[in-house]
Amino acid sequence: MPAKSRFTRLDAFTKTVEDARVRTTSGGIVTMVSLIVILWLTWGEWADYRRVTVRPELVVDKGRGERMEISLNITFPRVPCELLTLDVMDVSGELQMGVTHGINKVRLSPENEGSKVVSITSLDLHKEEAQHLAPDYCGDCYGAPAPTGASKVGCCNTCDEVRDAYASISWSFGRGEGVEQCEREHYAEHLDQQRQEGCRLEGSIRVNKVVGNFHIAPGKSFSNGNLHVHDLENYFKDEYAHTFTHKIHHLRFGPQLSDVVIADMQKKHQNTGPGGWTNHHINPLDSTDQHTNEKAYNFMYFVKVVSTAYLPLGWEKEAGRPSKHDELLGATIDGNYKGSIETHQYSVTSHKRSLTGGTDEQDGHKERIHARGGIPGVFFSYDISPMKVINREIRDKSFSGFLVGLCAVIGGTLTVAAAVDRALYEGVNKIKKIHSQ
Repeated sequence: MPAKSRFTRLDAFTKTVEDARVRTTSGGIVTMVSLIVILWLTWGEWADYRRVTVRPELVVDKGRGERMEISLNITFPRVPCELLTLDVMDVSGELQMGVTHGINKVRLSPENEGSKVVSITSLDLHKEEAQHLAPDYCGDCYGAPAPTGASKVGCCNTCDEVRDAYASISWSFGRGEGVEQCEREHYAEHLDQQRQEGCRLEGSIRVNKVVGNFHIAPGKSFSNGNLHVHDLENYFKDEYAHTFTHKIHHLRFGPQLSDVVIADMQKKHQNTGPGGWTNHHINPLDSTDQHTNEKAYNFMYFVKVVSTAYLPLGWEKEAGRPSKHDELLGATIDGNYKGSIETHQYSVTSHKRSLTGGTDEQDGHKERIHARGGIPGVFFSYDISPMKVINREIRDKSFSGFLVGLCAVIGGTLTVAAAVDRALYEGVNKIKKIHSQ
């Protein structure tokens, strides 16, 4: 038997001759409508195939030895920069006292003058005088050991170096009366000049990813045995009413995300459903205002940090390449970065109390009693969650799924169209027969 006849028997799509086909107006209309429906449904299948959704996952955080970036911008309208000190400590034993690297202190005009930024030229308070000293000059440390970071070994050539020397053995420094270096640099006059000024701390610090705290308190800090102490003499003795009224413009754990990246995340989360990312969800302390009229008062924020990773499509290709935000403190992740985004979300509870002790009777809670004592300032205690949230971008439909859907659209539409056309054709014929009788 010829090969052609063998395949002919297998033909499931039998044909009719052209002369046996009947073309009707209703058939043409059904054909046009079915083509439009096929194109519309095909576009929907294509859009569904191209749609990116975000699948959240909760896993145990297995990272070890990691560092975490903390970015802050906080205004203190009633405390001058000269009195503010930023310290960081954690359970691993690491202690950073008087942090200056990565942090800027911006002097602000008095609160009643609008707390405007003071000119940059007036920010440096002590160093001009120290640059004009004789080469063989060696300043006295007044009974304290010279600080390890002194500009000249074994000497205290500046007022700051004398303050560091005093702090190393837990001595109170005061206004520097009788200290030649401080009198030369007019340290007391600078304190008086800044007395009514405010200060804004802005910048980033990098800490161990373990339980710890950082705080902003008045006076030079030092360690006395197992105690962390601040020299509060200038803060409490100053006749001006310094208080730790403050505004947190932003507090962020992790790198800065650009507006483009956040908008893209929100869009893709909306494809998944409610609960997209916003700045409020990531940084709940942004734009927080706290007020007090007491000098001896502190504010405490207890922060629970949750590691969060965002894995865009194709992030594996960028996994081996170091990014600038891993190396540069305070760098921003922009829309051109396609690798995994490692950041943190946090929740927070706050507490405030007077250091003089007493009850909260004024707030309607006289049964609540506060302990007496402590350090005035703003304290942030952070705890690290053992869990990690991974937001992974995925395509819900594969290319093979798209092809299956496309075939279903074409086949289903044509089948329904054929049934409609047949019903119209038979109906028209029956009506013609009824009228012809």
